[in-house]
Amino acid sequence: MEAFLMPTLLGDTNLFLWVDIEAPTKEELKVVLEEIFHFHPLSIEDCVSDLGAPKVEEYVPKDEDQFAPYLFMVMHGVDYSKEDGVFATSELNFFLGKNFLVTCHVKPVRSIQYTEDQCLRRKKQVARAPDRVAHTLLDNLVDNYKPALQELAFEIGEIEEQVLDQATPEVLNKITSIKKEVQHLRRIIGPQREVLSRFARGDFKLIRPKLIPYYRDVYDDLFRIHELAQNYTDSLTAILQLYLNMSSNQTGEVVKLLTMITLITTPMMMIGTWYGMNFSSMPELTASSGYLVAATVMLFSTAGTYLYFKRKKWL
Repeated sequence: MEAFLMPTLLGDTNLFLWVDIEAPTKEELKVVLEEIFHFHPLSIEDCVSDLGAPKVEEYVPKDEDQFAPYLFMVMHGVDYSKEDGVFATSELNFFLGKNFLVTCHVKPVRSIQYTEDQCLRRKKQVARAPDRVAHTLLDNLVDNYKPALQELAFEIGEIEEQVLDQATPEVLNKITSIKKEVQHLRRIIGPQREVLSRFARGDFKLIRPKLIPYYRDVYDDLFRIHELAQNYTDSLTAILQLYLNMSSNQTGEVVKLLTMITLITTPMMMIGTWYGMNFSSMPELTASSGYLVAATVMLFSTAGTYLYFKRKKWL
């Protein structure tokens, strides 16, 4: 849409305008956000600066302001990459007014594409009002968390199998890496819950009362996702403890094996050391079968030690 048509459409009370800005230039932001909608400078600054923290603020014009009342909101979408083991986040900025909705984002956002498709093809009633479109955007944004969490759950299951199979340092690095990403996800979801809780409570006049239950449903979905992320954190903590126990058991088995080898070979070493001194006054030096006797004693004493440990089930 050409920028010069926007003021005309905004002046039509029978229409509402949704403007989506993807990867905007400074000039585009200046024209749309400042010159056409006259948004508050603080919200424009937050939109441009890539805050990194979800938030919602209500802007009501004063005497000298030219903008209409609106809500400014920052939300985040996620996408999990199994190859990289990280959650890629994409920031989505909302400017929601009575007859307009402006969305701004640097990267392509799936929820934007889904909502456009619903407005144009599937559910035309979605496009009747900006608060309904905003709800659809948020609903799709939260729904996109679910495939990422399913992929994460599958990977956590694989890691648990790897730990049970063999606790290697590479598995430990993977556990700590995924746990870090889950904590990152929880830091994103937590503030977004606070944002959506305000919509669910009906704190904003720009959201019509009949749509509040729909926003509350989105909040409930995000709450369940947050609880699921907490469960993943607990699972990873348990897997980490399992790894440490497996590593400790492996170390204990090695120490036990070395100890058993030392104990079993002790009689042989004692006899060999004793007869290895070769003192001239030792009576055994004159025995014709001394070598055979010493070897036999070493063999039977070693075998006896082994059988003793075997009976005790130490081997």
